[in-house]
Amino acid sequence: MSTIERTSEDFDSNVAIDIKNITVAFRSYKERPTSLKESLLKFLRTGRLRHYTTFDAISHVSLKLEKGKVLGVIGSNGSGKSTLLKVLAGVIVPREGEVRVQGTVSSLIELGAGFDPELSAIENIYLNGSLHKKTRAKIKSRVKHILEFAELTEFATTPVKYYSSGMYARLGFSVAVDIDPDILLVDEILAVGDERFQQKCRGVFSNFIKAGKTIVIVSHNSDMLEEQADSIALLSKGQLVYFGDPKTAVEMYRDRSYETALTGVNPS
Repeated sequence: MSTIERTSEDFDSNVAIDIKNITVAFRSYKERPTSLKESLLKFLRTGRLRHYTTFDAISHVSLKLEKGKVLGVIGSNGSGKSTLLKVLAGVIVPREGEVRVQGTVSSLIELGAGFDPELSAIENIYLNGSLHKKTRAKIKSRVKHILEFAELTEFATTPVKYYSSGMYARLGFSVAVDIDPDILLVDEILAVGDERFQQKCRGVFSNFIKAGKTIVIVSHNSDMLEEQADSIALLSKGQLVYFGDPKTAVEMYRDRSYETALTGVNPS
């Protein structure tokens, strides 16, 4: 049993995100049958057309984040970082546990997510704005600013399917932050942007923090997270192995000392 709440009357006004004992399970399908005959034989034997096993992408994770704070999320590939972000964005519903989020949420999770590749940058800006219930007049007043920040004015009428990964990332970030959310979720996607644009992004983060907004960043850039995050969640194999001081989390991540507790095997 799981619940996701975007607002609640009894929610602590100082808290932006409260996750309690969430578990997210995915199916892992075995090799597909090579023929219709094989499929029918398997169905007659098992009563199923496809075989699968389940695994926990996130297992019994709990954490709380106050408003105006920056949370960094680190871990090796497959540790559950992006899955956690998708839970916060409401894209994935956990099998168990409770997720409570207070305020509007804007997410930049997957490259090109929320964009129609056949549409231009301008058309996609209008599309995203309408999905966030912005009036056409409001969207029109922000188009120029979004394009200029993304450095895409010259390509404003080009279908985004012709964009490079960096152009996609710039447009996605610019649209996400222009919504002016209470909570901003950002995945490793910013790694595809050049250093100059990443500096602009960090400037936006600083302004968000000053305005009392909350940011959750997933990244392999532990130096950046140690510098900018108020706390870091370290994930491994779907488990939260540490949540707290950024320096301690980064040290654990680099020396992989947490793996000993999970596997009993010294990583060195």
